Amino acid sequence: MDTSYLSLEGKVALITGGSRGIGKAIALTFADAGADIAISSRKQAALDEVAIEIRAKGRRALAVTAHNREPEDLRQLIEKVKAEFGRIDILVNNAATNPIMAALVDTDEKAFDTIMNTNLKGYFLLSQMAARMMIEQGGGNILNISSIGGVTPDKGLGVYCISKAAINMLTRALALELGEYNIRVNALAPGVVQTRFSQPLWSNEPLMQQEMQHMPIKRMAQPEEVAQMALTMVSGASAYITGQIIVMDGGGSI
Repeated sequence: MDTSYLSLEGKVALITGGSRGIGKAIALTFADAGADIAISSRKQAALDEVAIEIRAKGRRALAVTAHNREPEDLRQLIEKVKAEFGRIDILVNNAATNPIMAALVDTDEKAFDTIMNTNLKGYFLLSQMAARMMIEQGGGNILNISSIGGVTPDKGLGVYCISKAAINMLTRALALELGEYNIRVNALAPGVVQTRFSQPLWSNEPLMQQEMQHMPIKRMAQPEEVAQMALTMVSGASAYITGQIIVMDGGGSI
């Protein structure tokens, strides 16, 4: 069976939050599919370790320290990727934060700003910069990592859920505007994925037992599973899909 439509040979992918968890899994999966990879996060040492793994697969790798809520960091990130590779074919907005678990009425302004600037403004600015390059190139793909929390809110995660709901609308708005330039924009909305980021949730055994009662697939997702769907969404396998939010929650939202 010919599966060449999944190939990313000759493509350059930029993945934020690429040093661990979902971002790392996506970077390695895209490298396996033939792409050269740029990754960013806040810690250079962790990025360098992933870059070594990417190069071991025979692909080029660029590791750049950048904070997703610092506009100047994002501008420099784009410039460094352009200088190294000359293009960006795929942008995966994955970096995110959630520094608190609290009711909305107990959430202070600083926490709100931190979450929204990282999870939403950072996605907007980086998408804007990458899209300008993609327009000049004649096309590209933007994939936003959202969350089931952007579809169905969770208590204690209110601002995080709001930021992810906004990402869903950003995805659709960008898809509407960029389609004529051969740029597709989609989002993945996972449920609980077993990563360090989500450990406060999945390490809470009573909470997870309660969650699993409503789950047709009675387990958490693994980062590699999200990465495999991400590959599908940026490859030729989904060439006629744009503006969609693909929910990956094991059926929990049914």
